[in-house]
Amino acid sequence: MGYIRVFFSIAGSLGLFLYGMKVMSDGIQQAAGTRMQKALSFMAGHRLSAVLTGFGVTAVIQSSSATTVMVVSFVNAGLLTLKQAIGVIMGANVGTTVTAWIVSIIGFSLKLGAIALPAVGIGFIMSMIKWKYRELGVTILGFGLLFMGLDLLTKSMPTLSPEALAFIGSFSGRGFVSTILGAGVGIVITLIIHSSSASTAIFLTMAYQGMINYEMAAAMILGANIGTTIDAALASIGAKSTARQSALVHVLFNVIGTIWVLAFFRPFLNLVDAVTPGSPTEAITSHLAMLHTIFNTINTLLFFPFVNQFAALVGWIIKDKGEEQPQHYRLELSSGLILATPEFSIVRAEKEIRDMAGLVSDMYAEACDALTYLAASETDEKSDKEKSDKNRITRVDTLIASMKAKEDYSDEMREELTRFLIECTRQQLSPKSEYNISQLLRIIADLEDMADDCCGISLILERSVKKDQLFKRREMEALAPYVKQVKDFLAFVREHLGHPLSQEQVGYAELIERQIDKARNKLRKLGRKRIEAGADVKTELLFMDLVRRIELLGDLCYNISEALFHMR
Repeated sequence: MGYIRVFFSIAGSLGLFLYGMKVMSDGIQQAAGTRMQKALSFMAGHRLSAVLTGFGVTAVIQSSSATTVMVVSFVNAGLLTLKQAIGVIMGANVGTTVTAWIVSIIGFSLKLGAIALPAVGIGFIMSMIKWKYRELGVTILGFGLLFMGLDLLTKSMPTLSPEALAFIGSFSGRGFVSTILGAGVGIVITLIIHSSSASTAIFLTMAYQGMINYEMAAAMILGANIGTTIDAALASIGAKSTARQSALVHVLFNVIGTIWVLAFFRPFLNLVDAVTPGSPTEAITSHLAMLHTIFNTINTLLFFPFVNQFAALVGWIIKDKGEEQPQHYRLELSSGLILATPEFSIVRAEKEIRDMAGLVSDMYAEACDALTYLAASETDEKSDKEKSDKNRITRVDTLIASMKAKEDYSDEMREELTRFLIECTRQQLSPKSEYNISQLLRIIADLEDMADDCCGISLILERSVKKDQLFKRREMEALAPYVKQVKDFLAFVREHLGHPLSQEQVGYAELIERQIDKARNKLRKLGRKRIEAGADVKTELLFMDLVRRIELLGDLCYNISEALFHMR
């Protein structure tokens, strides 16, 4: 019965520790808000900036696993290249050592009860008040819960008898076998709890309580670095080859690093002891935190000059097959990642929205091309008319099939992206991010309506061809500037997606909208004049319907411009 009580006490303490870590991470992400999202553009720069970004993000969210899973997702989406991902992963491995230092410096140097409960109380009160420091209150609350969990974890560790210590000592004194055993235990525990930060805190606590010696704890921490790669590996299953390559980078980086350190285990410990104040007996937690930092830092320095070669190696192991465009849209991003990094998840959604705008641009361009080749040719001989009509029917059928497939794909994008963003709103987000998501949902709906209108244009053309109500070349020439205005407006919107518009830019969008409305009125007037002059009424009404459909695209472009203007 005593063992069961100890087990649940440790499990509960660990759960409180992990929950506190998540709350603290959420608070920091909320406080940082869109500034964290802008770190993605910093990632995309030089490899050194990628390393620094990986370090900073992991230090904030307290999870190298979440960072690397996010990187795999971004590589899969095309937001990051493999070489950029390698730099971020290197930085994430260094960033994850921050947790060990927090636990070592604060967790075992101060009376946790003296700071944990006041932090929980102060943080809770601050988080309940609607003011500008609310996010700071969430951070303090998480900080308090984290150290309350650590305090309970320390107290939950059983007091070992001399016989038990002798038993553990028998495993700890077998040289390299003990080191391998410790590394294996570290791998298994990290695989179970999916957090190297949490497993490192457990190993520090066990070492502090005297349950394991310095060498065994060091080996366990090294093993944890291998165990933490499981999340990135799982996230890459079914993803593109580049995403699988980035997951393999994480695995190889940590496995190779752990192997060379284990091969020079004793000299490496001597290096750690030389740069850490105090002896391992007096300050074992500081020595272990330093070991974690030195291991990941040296590993990064060793691999840093060989990023290109490392990318070539994983590219050779996992071949790039050049995946085809899928027939159905699926946003491959786990709910676990949304839970860990909701602010960064918005960046991924914005990228997908830009892809959706690209799809609409392709649909409109395809429809514009069809306007030209489906128009009536005034120079056709009567003998060629039957052949021309047959050719037009074939081409319009191909157009309709293509447009309907793309329109269905846009419907799927709207459903998936809406579901995804609503899932993000269920997490702890900054008020600015919550407001921006409402604007993104509006933009997604407008883009899907634009896809419907593009499909509607193709249906008008189908009716024109199959009802033998063909538009004349001169009518298409009059329509061309109007079509181009909408095309340019769509390009303007696509270019600025993901960035709030300035007052000047939204004024420019309003000017384009007025020009499109003016051109629409002029084209309608021309259509009415042709009817009065004796032109076919059905064909001219169909032409006016086409003009109206194109103008609706301009209206939706302006709606999106307004949404971008209101984003914060």
